[in-house]
Amino acid sequence: MAATLLSVNNYYYPRGGAEVVFFRHNGMLHDAGWAVVPFAMNHRLNVGGPEQSDFVSELEYGRDTDDALTKIRKGLKAVYSFEARSKLARLIDRSSPDLCHAHNIYHHLSPSILGLIHRRGIPLVMTLHDLKIACPAYSMLTHDGICERCTNGRLYQVVQHRCMKGSLALSALVMLESYVHRMLGSYLGNVDRFLVPSRFYLRKLREWGFPAERFEYVPNFVATESFTPNFQPGKRFVFFGRLSPEKGIATLIRASAAAGVGLDVIGTGPAEAELHTLAADQDVRFLGFLTGPKLNAAVASARAVVAPSEWYENAPLAVLEAAALGKPLIVANIGGLPELIVEGESGWSFESRSVTALAELLRRVAELPDRDVAAVGMAARRRMQEEFSPQRYLEGIRAVYGRLGVTWP
Repeated sequence: MAATLLSVNNYYYPRGGAEVVFFRHNGMLHDAGWAVVPFAMNHRLNVGGPEQSDFVSELEYGRDTDDALTKIRKGLKAVYSFEARSKLARLIDRSSPDLCHAHNIYHHLSPSILGLIHRRGIPLVMTLHDLKIACPAYSMLTHDGICERCTNGRLYQVVQHRCMKGSLALSALVMLESYVHRMLGSYLGNVDRFLVPSRFYLRKLREWGFPAERFEYVPNFVATESFTPNFQPGKRFVFFGRLSPEKGIATLIRASAAAGVGLDVIGTGPAEAELHTLAADQDVRFLGFLTGPKLNAAVASARAVVAPSEWYENAPLAVLEAAALGKPLIVANIGGLPELIVEGESGWSFESRSVTALAELLRRVAELPDRDVAAVGMAARRRMQEEFSPQRYLEGIRAVYGRLGVTWP
């Protein structure tokens, strides 16, 4: 008889890396014999259609058409969603899940559902795609860079520094949410195991006082057989991802100019106009949003792929996929990024935020013989096959579920 997984995430379409992991996880367990029951928010882009009766109603923020009362109602729902609890209770009654695996639930479903799952006696696992359980603003990043001011319960710092998009109202909302759910014990009182895709997050959460025995490292994965590698090095360096300040693209543009190398930037985001201005009269091409074969072809033509982040990255899928395409990796020495390379063998690291250090590294890689660059790209793909494979991920998930007493089908 198939075991049943209740799989929970805010969004039910591939909106970002967390959703991609969510869908791949569901597919992997379905293929392993599980019955997968999803729970999410209704949305016009959802897989299977915009309206599913088991899902909660759409909840989006920041719409200019919302009046003051609507904004207040949305804010209260973000803190504690009675609708999500009610709908999930009915879904549990019908499906009788053997285990629940939650991903991103903040604001749209809200942590209100965690206590319900625990009281029903359902083992509960939660993958942490960001640092939300420690930092109300998710990222431990604010206007003056990396920020750990909220440690030791000082969550009011998020308001003092307006960490949520510079907004006093949004910062106050996430502060309230965090205080409420710490008081209720929504996370530590209900979640049996937290999974983290990077060892850095494991260390950081332990530093903040979270109990080590409740956290386990299960790395993200990439199916290398789905990516046709191109080990032949190109001339240009490539960044692909969201164009936002924390990604360090401005530092990369300045460094590429200083190094005299060409740069291709793939993606869209809030910093796009500013980056276009910064890159004026430089050898930088903005290729816009690409996906599927066009994205893979653009990345595969690179000399190396650069991840110049300036915040505590976790384990970005973009970096894993670049390595699967046979590209050497150049990563900032911050967060979980250094874990994705073997220094000098499958990639190189540099001091985050340092234009000088990155420019020197870009220049060095540009001058390396092509055969040496190709060898690094081969090692990068090989490391994905050995350390970040779907098989390793499945083994990790099987072990975690087993420790919670759940029998694999």
